[in-house]
Parts: sequence; C-alpha cells; structure tokens
Amino acid sequence: MKHMTLQRIAEVCRGVYYGSEELLDKEISSVTTDSRKVERGALFVPIVGVHVDGHSFIDQVMDQGALVTLSERELGPQPYPYIRVMSCLRAVRYIAEEYLKELKIPVVGVTGSVGKTSTKEVIAAVLARKFRVLKTKGNHNNELGLPLTVFSLKEEHEIAVLEMGISNFGEMSRLARIARPDVAVITNIGWCHLENLRSREGVFQAKTELLDWMKPEGRIILNGDDDMLCRVQGHKGIKPVFFGLNPEFPVWADHVEGLGLEGIRCRIHAGGQERETTIPLPGQHMVYNALAGVAVGLAFGMDLKEICSGIEGLQALGGRFNILTCGGMTVVDDCYNASPVSVKASLEMLQDGSGRRVAILGDMGELGDDEVELHEEVGRFAGMQKIEALYAVGPLCRYLAEAARRENPGLLVEHYNTLREFLPLVSGKTKPGDTVLVKASHFMEFGQIVDRLTGKKTHVEK
Repeated sequence: MKHMTLQRIAEVCRGVYYGSEELLDKEISSVTTDSRKVERGALFVPIVGVHVDGHSFIDQVMDQGALVTLSERELGPQPYPYIRVMSCLRAVRYIAEEYLKELKIPVVGVTGSVGKTSTKEVIAAVLARKFRVLKTKGNHNNELGLPLTVFSLKEEHEIAVLEMGISNFGEMSRLARIARPDVAVITNIGWCHLENLRSREGVFQAKTELLDWMKPEGRIILNGDDDMLCRVQGHKGIKPVFFGLNPEFPVWADHVEGLGLEGIRCRIHAGGQERETTIPLPGQHMVYNALAGVAVGLAFGMDLKEICSGIEGLQALGGRFNILTCGGMTVVDDCYNASPVSVKASLEMLQDGSGRRVAILGDMGELGDDEVELHEEVGRFAGMQKIEALYAVGPLCRYLAEAARRENPGLLVEHYNTLREFLPLVSGKTKPGDTVLVKASHFMEFGQIVDRLTGKKTHVEK
C-alpha cells in the first residue's frame, strides 16, 4: 500500500511502535480485521467486539505472515512488531484518511435515509462505463466498514464511490473526514435512526455534516423533490445541483412509466440533452436513484448516452428488491433493511406482481418514541393496497397488523410474535403463482424466510 510504512502508520494513528527498527521503512500489503483473511505483509487490526476480542488472534495472524499488528494492550517482548494504540477503531480511521490522501483518487460520497445503497450502485454502474471504479461492498458503510473499503483501493482505481451510513450525531463527520468527497450525494431525509436523531430535522442535521468535509472545488448533488434538502441553497460557496421531477432542475425526468416488476421507463433531461432509458429495477424511487447517477456522471464529464448505458446495465443486490423465481412463485427479497418510507414503496411495487400478492413484513428498527405510531401508519397504508394477504412478524408488527385490519377488514392479516413462530409455517402460507414480498429491518433475520421459500441458501444469518 502506497507509502504505508510501519513508521508512517505509527505516526498517523498516534501509536507507539515496538519492534525492530529495520522494519520501519517496510510498507504493508493490506489491512484486515479478520484473522481468516490475513495476507503476507498485512496489518492486522484486532477489534474488541461484544463476543470476540481480536487480540486473542494476534499470535495466530503473525504466524500466518502478517507484517505488523495494532494492539490496545502492552504485549511485552514479542518476536514480531506491533503498534500500541489507545483505540484500534480510531486508529484504523486515521490510517484510512491518510491512505486516501496518498492515492489522490476522486471520491463520490453517498448518504441519505433511504436508497443510499441502490443509489451507490447506480452511480458506480454509470461511472464504470468510463472509469475504473471501486464501490462500497455489502454494508461496509460505517466507522469500520468505510476504512476497510478505502483499504481496498489500488493505484489503478480512478474513482471511489463510498456509501456512508450513520445513526447518531457526529458519526458523519468522522466518516466524511476520511472520505473528503469531491462529489457529495444525499438521496433524501426520512424517518430513520430516530432513537438518537429524534426527528427529521435531526436526521437532516446529521446527514448534512457530510458537506462540511467536502473538497473546496467539490460538487453537491441533492434530491430537489425532498422537502428538506431543497432548503440547501449552498455550502461554503458550493451551489447544489438538484435532481427530481421538476423541469426547473438541472437534472430531471418525465414520461415515467412503470413496467411492473421488470423495471421502470422514463425520459431524462440533463446538460441540454434528453434520452429515454429503461431502469431494470422497479419503483419510482429508482428514477430518483438514476437521476443521481446522471448528475454524478455529468460531473465527471460523461455524456448522457454512456450514462444511460450504465443505468440500463444495473443489477439487483441480494436483500434489496431482488426478484427471485422458484416453483412458479415470485419472491421479492427486500429484507436487508426497512423504514416506513421504504416499506410503503415496496408495498406499492408489490401491486404490480402477478397472482396472489402476499406481503410478509417484520419490525422496523430505530424509530424512537414514534415506533408504534409509525408501524400503525404502515399498517394503514398496507390496508389500502391491492394485496391479498399480509403476514406481520415481530412485537411492533402487532400494531401494524391491527391497523391494517381496521383499514381493510376483508384483507387476510395474521400476526406472529417471533420469526421462530412464523418460519415453520411460511411454506404453507404461500403457493405457486404468488408474488411474495419479504421486507423487514436487518435484525429480524428475514433472509431465513427467503431461504425457506426459495429452497436456497442465499442469506447467511449470524
């Protein structure tokens, strides 16, 4: 890794180096927190978790060929070098910040309450038509995941698309300090992480911390149809580029036409050009994600034709409205996460399914003091949709189920307190020809439902 010598690492993470001075000028080959993935020449970062303490694997990884390890403890005389730090998590952030500075690779930072992962995927698909792109993988969007993504960057990469997820004030500043984006994209401000952020105003404040760490010549790209983001008129002299369905925006769309579960078609206007494109994933929210991708592509000098080519080649991710077909049944795997806004959007799309339309919904987390009211709101919404059955799982989903019954007494609604209670019954609740939506917050482990319905191990639950 470029210029990441043991001496530089010790300086950057405010650590104390113990070991042979002859090794100080050696560069590490990689960084890992996983003892099973240690490469020769790597830096090992032992994270102290709830159940496992990475320090217990230090001797093992050093025997496997790691060059150096961090440690929050005094290890005494050892045959290998180590760097003593106050906090491994803090140290890894400092190292990632320094490494990204060394590479001088342009960064697109993506955040928002809903849709940041799918927007990140669209942006990466667009940019990959012209550049060598590294994007955040999986859920590596937090204070450990973002540094690990940064460490995956190589000198041959030309752009990094980094997703940033938060749940409290100050977290975005710590992430953005690492990324220091050239382009900042915010998808929307919704009702998420309210346990700490309390209100949409709090969410807005926390998400827009991203803008404080932008490069001076950077670009701000915002959803102009969001009633809070449209208030941003500029930041440190940078005027935002708005996207949405408003023809007054620099990037906008019209002629939006749903194609059922096959996707959605629209006409995109940007940079004095217009072009019809088909987004191969369903839902109007995908139009907004595509428009964000258009705005980013234009910022990097792409034309609308090659941008739309990237959009049309987009593929679904597991757990994020991934459509699976098995045994004559269509399963919509949307169980990676859930918020009131995203559940409503998924229910709307379920109506485009064929046969019986079945919703299997689970608890939504981190909604704070309004969690009961917000589950009831989603239940009322579900009752108004053209679906034939609703199975609600989890203690909070009791309120969702009751609200759905009140809204639509003719709808088949069943509630189960736990996944363990519902899982053995799920196969009997569905049949060939059904379209089944599976949606819940990640902690509900609804991937097990998808696996049971499809007969495949597409999800690995802890």
